[in-house]
Amino acid sequence: MKEEHPEARSIVDKLKDNGYTAYYAGGWVRDYLLEYPSDDIDIATDAPPEVLQNLFEKTVPIGIAFGIILVLIEEKQFEVATFRADLEYKDGRRPTKIAFTSAEEDAKRRDFTINGMFYDPIKDEIIDLVGGKEDLKKKIIKAIGNAHERIQEDRLRMIRAIRLSCKFGFEIEEKTRKAIHAHSKELFPAVAIERVVQEFRKMATHPHFKEALLIMDDLDLLKEVFPDLSSLSHSDLEKRLEHLPDFPRKMPIIAYLLELFPAITLDKTIQLCKYLKLSKQEISCAQFLHYSHTLFTKDNPENFEWAYFYTNSFSTFALSIQAAHLPIEKRPDFEEEHEKRVEMLLLFITRIKENKPVVTSSHLIKAGVKPGKEMGALLAEAEKISINEMIEDPEKIIQKLNLKK
Repeated sequence: MKEEHPEARSIVDKLKDNGYTAYYAGGWVRDYLLEYPSDDIDIATDAPPEVLQNLFEKTVPIGIAFGIILVLIEEKQFEVATFRADLEYKDGRRPTKIAFTSAEEDAKRRDFTINGMFYDPIKDEIIDLVGGKEDLKKKIIKAIGNAHERIQEDRLRMIRAIRLSCKFGFEIEEKTRKAIHAHSKELFPAVAIERVVQEFRKMATHPHFKEALLIMDDLDLLKEVFPDLSSLSHSDLEKRLEHLPDFPRKMPIIAYLLELFPAITLDKTIQLCKYLKLSKQEISCAQFLHYSHTLFTKDNPENFEWAYFYTNSFSTFALSIQAAHLPIEKRPDFEEEHEKRVEMLLLFITRIKENKPVVTSSHLIKAGVKPGKEMGALLAEAEKISINEMIEDPEKIIQKLNLKK
């Protein structure tokens, strides 16, 4: 292998020079075998944490109780973990007791066979103690050892299995699948909703997000996360998600999840966001997407409404989602329609963004309007007239305001 990770390699070399074993571990090894480029390298070693802290100049003890040290090399950081066995779990999420051990035992405590391999960069050799290479060839996600035990140790592994299936287009092996189904009702409270949402975010970056949600439904996990979907049939769910593969990548996660709730009200949308513990920005996105849906379904929206729509930073997402719901042959016309409208309203869109309305309070004061609520309403009406009627002359707009008095 051509050495492309000199900083990680330097950590392995230093440990080797001091009499210790060290390997690249986990997901990077899997991705390397699948020829997925990755710089996210974790290192596993038989060196105890205190040795790591002494050997390397810059370290951070991010999980020293579990033998995990962050080693910083030339502004890059690497998790370096001592080989360990997890002896006891109490909360269905993290071990409460560990023992430092061998590479063989360390591999056995990991989640899935494709994540349980090591790579020796010095010998350019894969160390596979759990059958991960074979399962990569078979394109399956399979728990290491007893699937029920692996899931009881960490309930999040149920969703992680589906996420990996989504990422690589792999099948979940039958025993692992049955174990997930058997333990689906144990997802909460062992796993925080934030961790579930984090898995959703990762799923949404890959082409098979729709399939992942359908698998979650098959295995009774989706109704654990979203109880409101409990009575929804699988075929109806599939219909709700039919446009998801045409959505753009890298949207806020709520933009995808709202497809699960096509008739949701604005109040329920905000409740959903709060339940998922989303950021204020994501809540704003959800509110705007709800508004944009009403705009797209409205008869003949005014120029004023479109101009303010286009100024919103989430409008690109809204347009992409709307286009995805259209038949493929109608999408070019839809895009052209909005491109032309943006071009037509560009001057007004720019003014809205720069907060430079045609009619200002100074204009209204000069026209005899006193400051107060009435002035605020008149300024809003003036802006509406300016955009709807494409007028740029303040005097003409004020004349129209006076006509409306």
